[in-house]
Amino acid sequence: MSHSRESAEVVGLQAVAWMAGNAELLPVFLGATGASEADMRAGVSDPAFLGALLDFIMMDDTWVKSFCDASGLSYDAPMRARMALPGGGDVHWT
Repeated sequence: MSHSRESAEVVGLQAVAWMAGNAELLPVFLGATGASEADMRAGVSDPAFLGALLDFIMMDDTWVKSFCDASGLSYDAPMRARMALPGGGDVHWT
């Protein structure tokens, strides 16, 4: 089952809230992306930012499980949401 754009954005917003509350992973995300906390606040209204955050979380199965467990989502929800956001249909083989 795929996500609609709106439901994918809700998952992305859940990811922002989870990341903001994760004292260990937030600095890793900010450092890896070059984003600031102000960028995160602005990103809540940007579907491309939400997709990028989901991409980051999906880099590690432990992060996916932690996010999904905390949010009450199935483990494939971030991937399905990502596919519905800008750039989510693009396949990168490198």
